[in-house]
Amino acid sequence: MEVPTTRRQLLQFGLGSALAVVLLVWGLPHFAQTSWGAIWQVIRSVPWHHAVGFQALMLLGLFCYTFTFTGSLRGLTHTKALVVNLCGSSVSNLLPGGGAVGLAATYAICRSWGFSRRATSTSAIVTGVWNVLARIALPVVAIVVLIVGGVTLPRALTNLAVAGSLTGLGILAAFVAVMVSERSAQWVGAALDRVVGPLVRRRRPRSTMTVEDLVRDLRARIIDVVRWRWWSMTLGMVGFFGAYYVLFVLVMRETGVAMPLNLLFAAYAIGRLLTAVGITPGGAGVTETATTVVLVGWGADPAAATAAVVLFSFVTHLMEVPLGGLGWLLWSLSPKVGPPVEGEEPLFPAGSTGVVAPEGQGPHPR
Repeated sequence: MEVPTTRRQLLQFGLGSALAVVLLVWGLPHFAQTSWGAIWQVIRSVPWHHAVGFQALMLLGLFCYTFTFTGSLRGLTHTKALVVNLCGSSVSNLLPGGGAVGLAATYAICRSWGFSRRATSTSAIVTGVWNVLARIALPVVAIVVLIVGGVTLPRALTNLAVAGSLTGLGILAAFVAVMVSERSAQWVGAALDRVVGPLVRRRRPRSTMTVEDLVRDLRARIIDVVRWRWWSMTLGMVGFFGAYYVLFVLVMRETGVAMPLNLLFAAYAIGRLLTAVGITPGGAGVTETATTVVLVGWGADPAAATAAVVLFSFVTHLMEVPLGGLGWLLWSLSPKVGPPVEGEEPLFPAGSTGVVAPEGQGPHPR
């Protein structure tokens, strides 16, 4: 797994961490118009056994997400999927732009269990697409819920929502077009080849594969996985975000934020979208500040709303780091299997209980 060792990476890590600290220590209470003394007073009022219950609900959400992993990688068990999720999330939350490092960790772990490069990379691509589509869909659904509920939004937020919705629909339309039409895939591949092809060939002059060939190959791989277990991957995403939303609502109620569910859902959707911001580790500071400002702007008590956001972030974000340590321990103790030789890759790794099938002919959904 790659760690920040170059001067540029260390500088990025330092600046991102410093910005997160500034936003959390100064920006959060400043923009919410409260103080850390008032925030801690609300947090201290939460019974410890309720905090344990919140953590259990968070773990339920992580388990739900294993259905997305197992649906994208044939032969992966739910236990191993949970280990991969914990390990990848822990490094993603620790490093600015840590999503790339988390992806590298996921790739290395799956390869150590005997999964082929092709199967592992396809799984990463499919789960990435599902994550992007889900995070795009959440704000769109939230805006629709607010409009139907008669909630008046600020003009800036409305414009941002419209722009985000159009962008999301455009990405979704392009993805669907590539998946259902070979001609669309060729057109998108040719367009990308004209734009980024020269850069790719400059970095890999010996490679004979064009971007168009890559798009067509990715299309075939994604279709194979999506046809096999699209329902499992979708169920996992719905379960994950659903469990976290229930947790968000319970934490808000615990601290005394009694806002309508449609407003809480909108604030939750904004927070989930901002976790992808790569300028700080896991979007820390940016997510909490923006979510709190939205809640306070809609009439929530500043100290109660800020305390709830901090508690929710602690349970879902910070606690993933020690849980990730446990995941790395479990992975180090798990039996390792050498990856197959390229060109002779079985559909399932050695020791898997799956049925080996010819390329492109997976087993029926379970």
